[in-house]
Parts: sequence; C-alpha cells; structure tokens
Amino acid sequence: MACEGAWPSSDHWIADGAISTVYLFDDQFFPGWTVLVLKRHATELFHLSAEERHRVIEDVSAVADALMAVFRPVKMNYELLGNQLPHIHWHVIPRLPDDPAPRDSVWTVMHGKRVLDSTQRTERINTIRAQLLRHSAV
Repeated sequence: MACEGAWPSSDHWIADGAISTVYLFDDQFFPGWTVLVLKRHATELFHLSAEERHRVIEDVSAVADALMAVFRPVKMNYELLGNQLPHIHWHVIPRLPDDPAPRDSVWTVMHGKRVLDSTQRTERINTIRAQLLRHSAV
C-alpha cells in the first residue's frame, strides 16, 4: 500500500523529509499522531544502509521535536512495527496530560476513531508543518 501511494492519503501530507514522507495519521484520537513513511521500499532497518538509518532517525527526531512544540506532551511514543503493513513506517504519537491511558500502548486503548474534518485536518497539518520548518531540515 505505501509503495503504491495508496496509504497514507495524500490529503494528510505534512512534509517530505530526507528519506521519509510525513503524514498526519487519519485517527486523531491521540492528537498529533503522525506517520513517517520511508520513500523507498524496505521492511527492516537492517535493509537500510548506515546513512539511510541515520537519516530516517533524524527525520523521526525532527517530527518529534515539532510535535513536542505544538502539543506539549508528557511523553512521545515511537512505533516501528510493520506487522500489518510490511514497509518501514514510524508512528510518532504525542501522549498528552489528559491521555485516557497514559501507561498503555495506543494500540490497546479502545476508542472510537477520531477523524478530523477537512478544516481541522488542514489546520493541524499547517501547524505541524510550520514547526517542522522552524525547527528542522525536514
């Protein structure tokens, strides 16, 4: 899906990083949940060169820094799984002070999917993008 450009949706695009593309995750139950998708196909970190690994971690760190500035979370979560989508993609998830389950993985928190309307989504994307431009090279 990620290789064919079918996921994430292009209207969730935030920015292009050195080696990944940054998108707002479609479920915003955890506000600011962002996904970085590797621009080329690979399923494991060891499939990347040392330089590529360095660059993807720099992209992830830049996004986390921007999300920290926007959302002021208590903690940032980072997920690189690939069990359902075998393509390297990082989930970067701010965990806010009012988090309903601050010690649990986001995957185990039962909730209704929160989809932003187009105005809310555009506003959130623009806010994150502005921070990325201000604080990093992404």
